[in-house]
Amino acid sequence: MVLKTFKPITPTQRFKSVSDFSQLTKKKPEKSLLSAKKSSSGRNVNGRITMRRRGGGHKQKLRLVDFKRDKFDIPAKVAAIEYDPNRSARIALLNYVDGEKRYILCPQDLNVGTTIISGENVEISTGNALVIKNIPLGLEIHNIELKKGKGGKIVRSAGTYAQLMAKEGGKAHIRMPSGEIRIVSIECMATIGKVGNSEHEAVKLGKAGRSRWLGRRPKVRGVAMNPIDHPLGGGEGKSAGGRHPCTPWGKPTKGYKTRKKSKSKAHIIKARKKK
Repeated sequence: MVLKTFKPITPTQRFKSVSDFSQLTKKKPEKSLLSAKKSSSGRNVNGRITMRRRGGGHKQKLRLVDFKRDKFDIPAKVAAIEYDPNRSARIALLNYVDGEKRYILCPQDLNVGTTIISGENVEISTGNALVIKNIPLGLEIHNIELKKGKGGKIVRSAGTYAQLMAKEGGKAHIRMPSGEIRIVSIECMATIGKVGNSEHEAVKLGKAGRSRWLGRRPKVRGVAMNPIDHPLGGGEGKSAGGRHPCTPWGKPTKGYKTRKKSKSKAHIIKARKKK
């Protein structure tokens, strides 16, 4: 895939870049694998905004992606590679020999017409899914389960991959894209290869409108507000705020730790951040 740039005939187009979508082989999605998606605009079940600066955006439909890959020992042919507006990665449409159709995350170098399969002990090939205990060390994997049968939960975004480092007893050591090393059961499933569309991180939106299409609303700095609207507001001329960064309600931000103690830390051997 190549990024498409534009002649700078306007300030917006000077830095703008978009995907050329040359990898896609089908424009319209499979109707049987679509589901309605309702925008929450950052609101919870009570209608209160709990995530600011969300809302608007283009209307979208969910693609029902198969993260479990639980159709064992039944080969499927890649029928098409499609765009998914809900994720950074591309998705591949599979036609199984029994007639069923499913979407999966499209790995890099997976082409239309390729036959892939998932199972307990299948061939080590890009796009095939199998249990970690049967995957050789050092291999690139993605869409990894954290609990057996729950479906892939980690390493699913465009261009990412994890590496199988070691196996000890019933556990496997996996190096994450962030550098973190995590313990996962060797009975969990993973897919061989690297997630495609690796150029996604180099795309530059170029204008505010493209952010609005994605459902991202504007962000106003606290120091640019009035004192009644924000603790950092007010002052003569441009001010630095006069206190540590905080929310409109006075809670510290930018480095203030809010995470509760999580049991998931017991499965982390090496953290992604150095203390």
